[in-house]
Amino acid sequence: MMSTTDPLWKQALAGAQMLFVAFGALVLMPLITGLDPNVALFTAGVGTLLFHLITGGQVPIFLASSFAFIAPIMAAKSTFGLPATMGGLIATGLTYMALSAAVKFRGTGFLDRLLPPVVVGPVIMSIGLGLAPVAANMAMGKSGNGALQLVPYDTALMISLPALALTLIVAVMGKGLLRLLPILCGVAFGYALSMTFGVVDMTPVLNADWIGLPAFVAPEFSWGAILFMIPVALAPAVEHIGDILAISSVTGKNYLKKPGLHRTLLGDGVATSVAAAFGGPPNTTYSEVTGAVMLTKNYNPKVMIWAAAIAVALAFVGKFGAALQTIPAPVMGGILCLLFGSIAAVGMNSLIRHQVDLSEARNLVIVGVTLVFGIGGMVIGDGELGLKGISLCAFVAIILNVLLPMPAGRKEHIERVEDMI
Repeated sequence: MMSTTDPLWKQALAGAQMLFVAFGALVLMPLITGLDPNVALFTAGVGTLLFHLITGGQVPIFLASSFAFIAPIMAAKSTFGLPATMGGLIATGLTYMALSAAVKFRGTGFLDRLLPPVVVGPVIMSIGLGLAPVAANMAMGKSGNGALQLVPYDTALMISLPALALTLIVAVMGKGLLRLLPILCGVAFGYALSMTFGVVDMTPVLNADWIGLPAFVAPEFSWGAILFMIPVALAPAVEHIGDILAISSVTGKNYLKKPGLHRTLLGDGVATSVAAAFGGPPNTTYSEVTGAVMLTKNYNPKVMIWAAAIAVALAFVGKFGAALQTIPAPVMGGILCLLFGSIAAVGMNSLIRHQVDLSEARNLVIVGVTLVFGIGGMVIGDGELGLKGISLCAFVAIILNVLLPMPAGRKEHIERVEDMI
């Protein structure tokens, strides 16, 4: 177990290992959404440093690209443009900050009522299932929307399916630290296959500078993009609570009380808004890193600061980012078949674990309408004030949960629990 008095070189080495664990998911998210991976590295590092500043350096957490925002970012980019999308993401960070203030002054009870499992579960499922066509298209060598054939179909399957297979094997049968690196292993194997089949274009790497500024994007503010993004923030906010509970369980410390959930939410919100201000993806706490903390029993928060510093340094290596952008679509598509399905499974598990009774008409209505609105392409309104996809289904799920009457027995049970709290 590493202590806070260990030599700096040991802390730096441990930090590099934590970044290595997070790396696959960290860069995959911007590559899918068309954002710059070097910017994502920079904003993950800066966001993590801000989180530790706000929480007093007490929580061994690393923040990086959130997969929950993949579909909303792709949809918002096509509708509002990248700068306005970043403006909308800044608003999601401000939403976290508002939730942080509410938690500080009102406790967590209102979150349980506003965002119970019957709301959060189907929204998370919609995020994963709504992205399923993107994964399948990329695995078959197409662009995410299926409009372009980037790699011949037969060649694409000979890359994507083995990459997926190795990812599954490492995730299920890997031992020790290796088990925490299924994405990285799958991407590396798929990339090697891609080079064998001659579908990797190294021209961007040759043309890139060794050292250079990441491709930062200045945000713009549009009410349409803001209203589109804000509802999406609610499900990751609930996941944040789960992640803080998980790291508390691993370390044996109650981070919900010290530094407090309000401070961890504030740190997450500031990290997300600052990331978007530079053109980076929203940040979230990484469960892969929590797994690495549990495995290595390295509870020293300073290790995460080293990981963040290394991420920031890598962001300025131009050839590194260019190499990441040469990863062919079938490689990412194969991995995404697992990742997006896993997101849907997390939502389903939320319903099962909390024993949400779908024979109860109220619950069935909320789950059913949320899934269809989220996956089916439902659109309400148009132009600046239109809602669709994940933002629409999150908004609808919350409204239905507030408006539909709760069975008397269930209501009395919740009131008793709140009185106990």
